[in-house]
Amino acid sequence: MTTPKTSVLVLDCAEPEDLADFYAKLLDATVHRGTDPDFVEVVGQDGNRIAVRRDHGYAPPSWPRPDDSQQAHLHILVAEKDMDEAEREAVSLGARPIETRDNSGPRDVRTYADPAGHSFVLAAREGRSGE
Repeated sequence: MTTPKTSVLVLDCAEPEDLADFYAKLLDATVHRGTDPDFVEVVGQDGNRIAVRRDHGYAPPSWPRPDDSQQAHLHILVAEKDMDEAEREAVSLGARPIETRDNSGPRDVRTYADPAGHSFVLAAREGRSGE
């Protein structure tokens, strides 16, 4: 029998509180602080989780350059009709556009760096209701 498990994607950064607040606002989620001030979880209304962890020697990943290259990135799924609004929201919260091609339509994918330098994308999903 397999032991029940769950997983969470953990992003390293210099300031976990600030990065957790960014993702909580971007994802309409809640910040959960435990007893460890260097580890903060962000929990979405649908139960999805990410966490941020303080790394005292943190260096932001680079993209698309190979030095300090990224190892993972987040895909945030957005209804196709809401992509422009989602982009405005992300940028207003501190995201920095990396690739700003106008892809339009169901294959629209827009790449950003969060305030700590991790890349993430807003990806259009045809018919997705923003659930």
